[in-house]
Amino acid sequence: MIAIPIPWSRNKWSTMSFASTLYLCPILDLLLVNVPSEWHAELRLGLQEALVNAAKHGNKLDPNKMVIVKFTVTTSEYCWVIADEGRGFSPNSANRINFADSCGFEEYFLPEEEAESGRGLCILHKIFDRVYWNRQGTELTLSKLVTNPNKQPAIY
Repeated sequence: MIAIPIPWSRNKWSTMSFASTLYLCPILDLLLVNVPSEWHAELRLGLQEALVNAAKHGNKLDPNKMVIVKFTVTTSEYCWVIADEGRGFSPNSANRINFADSCGFEEYFLPEEEAESGRGLCILHKIFDRVYWNRQGTELTLSKLVTNPNKQPAIY
């Protein structure tokens, strides 16, 4: 079940929640309602990656655990805060992955079960302008800045 106030509007935060699932099409559609269509493909890819991580790696696909998404669209940015009910991950108990070669980013920490793959993090950092995790590793903030009128999506 998906819980969301409809319709949601610009410059105001809305919240939706859903039980852990990988069936994300209707959820992604709702999260992109107020985003211009030329940005849909790119942002859909990034949001799908983030939601899959929350449901699969955070909540271990436990249908009793929820993924909660807060989101807003302003004239200058699109922003999503994605939280799961998992144990999170800690830099102290995670493996260090260096993305400098493949993505041009600094070193990041990943849980052991994800350490062999950095594809998801690379996608998030390529698509979004800001990517932040809380200290517990259970909440991810993503934002896409759109203040530059010449800025075009990388994916069409």
